[in-house]
Amino acid sequence: MENLVITWMLLTLALAMPRAHVTAQILEPQEAWFRNLCQGKEKVAQLRFYIQDALSGPNSTVWEVARSNITSTSPTSFGQVSVIDDLITAEPNPNSMKLGRAQGLITVADLQVPAIAMNINFYFNAGEYNGSSLCILGRNQILSENRELPVVGGTGAFRMSRGYSISNTYSYDPVANYGILEYTVYVTYVE
Repeated sequence: MENLVITWMLLTLALAMPRAHVTAQILEPQEAWFRNLCQGKEKVAQLRFYIQDALSGPNSTVWEVARSNITSTSPTSFGQVSVIDDLITAEPNPNSMKLGRAQGLITVADLQVPAIAMNINFYFNAGEYNGSSLCILGRNQILSENRELPVVGGTGAFRMSRGYSISNTYSYDPVANYGILEYTVYVTYVE
């Protein structure tokens, strides 16, 4: 009962005190963009692209940065943490149009099956979405087909985006330790 009385008194005092005048200064283009958002004018896009995943060698795009005590004896490499900076291309061929980079952090996070926790930014530096990015994160059970991960945001053209991605292993060369991943991303965003 005492806590209720104290809370009531503090709330009464707070409401009785004069409020400071706070003025939010929003840049005009940002304000117009936000007003457009509030009117519900969203666009929908489906993107398909390929990630060139060089897992070893001098031109590797995946680098281990940490591991747990059990990583080397774990059947799944549990606890291995790596950073990636993979090339994004328009087609499976590594020499096709370069669209950007897939950059982020992946962690083997399952003791039983090969699965990674991902935090990846697809940064586009060419094509229709040049200068924009999409962020995906979640659990990726890498040996499964049609792996779904949520799109949790973006920048540039993809500001305030949401959606999901479906990824598949397009090909893998065990000798070169080189994989090509196909991503299809379904996203809504406000321009």
